[in-house]
Amino acid sequence: MSTIWTGVLPAITTPFDSALHIDHAFVGKHVRWLVGHGAQGIIPCGSLGEGATLSFDEKVALISTCVQAVDGKVPVIPGIAALSTDEAVCLAQAAEAAGCGGLMVLPPYVYASDWREMKAHVAAVIGATKLPCMLYNNPPAYKTDFTAPQVAELATEHANLEAVKESSGDSRRVSALRVALGERLRIGVGLDDMVCEGVAAGAQFWVAGTVNAFPQESIRQFELALAGRWQEAYDLYRWHLPLLRMDTTIKFVQLIKLMQAEVGMGSASVRAPRLELAGAERDEALAVIRHAIATRPQA
Repeated sequence: MSTIWTGVLPAITTPFDSALHIDHAFVGKHVRWLVGHGAQGIIPCGSLGEGATLSFDEKVALISTCVQAVDGKVPVIPGIAALSTDEAVCLAQAAEAAGCGGLMVLPPYVYASDWREMKAHVAAVIGATKLPCMLYNNPPAYKTDFTAPQVAELATEHANLEAVKESSGDSRRVSALRVALGERLRIGVGLDDMVCEGVAAGAQFWVAGTVNAFPQESIRQFELALAGRWQEAYDLYRWHLPLLRMDTTIKFVQLIKLMQAEVGMGSASVRAPRLELAGAERDEALAVIRHAIATRPQA
């Protein structure tokens, strides 16, 4: 097994300029900032990265920018999702050609069906390259639920399936995966507000969102939990939870981009159909974010 499934792996947002084109200069700056704070990998083109609003060519360009920015220090592990299996396969192959270190494989956008069809889709993507792959299980978002026995079946047939990002919101799934697969796969927490619970159940890495704005605190949170320093972890968790919970709402993209804007590392710009937060909703979010900044724990 490769060694890329470890530590905190930021699922990065996609920054846009005033014309809503990808701001590649800022992508590079943001990626270098995250790696400088201790991120162990970079995940572009995911849900938080507004992947569904990016064209194929935009995704390939974004992936290439990330590969250049990390400069070989950590792997780039793009999200691979599309409306069709053919396009997802082509994106996986383009990511390999661009120098990525692994892939995060999602079920197809929009269409959710039974195990036979979903297995065929993700198997085609996993089998399209030799890159190590992480299966992304997020049934609330994608309406496809990969159970532990199904993941074990995929792992038996694909040696390069090495990890699972578990985002069901149920920490019992981490235990079920461990029972079904032992040490065969590494398990990652995929929801920010269950990082401590997931690590306590046996997760070994964290695909994080709020890390885009708060890398120091996010990485510290994970390290304390992984080390079993639970009192310190929960002390930090009490401060962190109002931010982490913003990663698990329907407007998580807008909220995390607003966090970035408040810490001076990004803007709140999003692509339609998303709209920037406004009115009371924005005011309430800003109050939480600004309180967190004002009460930020000492390093």
